[in-house]
Amino acid sequence: MKKIEAVIKPFKLDEVRDALAEVGVEGMTVSEVKGFGRQKGHTEIYRGSEYTVDFLPKIKLEVVVADESADACVGAITKAANTGKIGDGKLFVTNVEDAIRIRTEEKGEEAL
Repeated sequence: MKKIEAVIKPFKLDEVRDALAEVGVEGMTVSEVKGFGRQKGHTEIYRGSEYTVDFLPKIKLEVVVADESADACVGAITKAANTGKIGDGKLFVTNVEDAIRIRTEEKGEEAL
């Protein structure tokens, strides 16, 4: 199994969710996060004063899928989240040793 973590722009969440549903992903975890990468934040002017916004709002999406579904999920996220501009985000794919559904105690891919 693979865990795919995606940090994306907030306004792309609906498109990414729909793209993942099309490739058969049934569940996901979504968190509102803040961070920066190469963007290093930006400056804004508020009531005549300039200030720096270091951490930008992002969405962190996490899904765990079977090994054979991982490439399709990565492709779906990449295509749906892409704007072609700096700050589109990152994808991280890691191995998952085991998954257990608490209610039924199913293990492995059956727990997904």
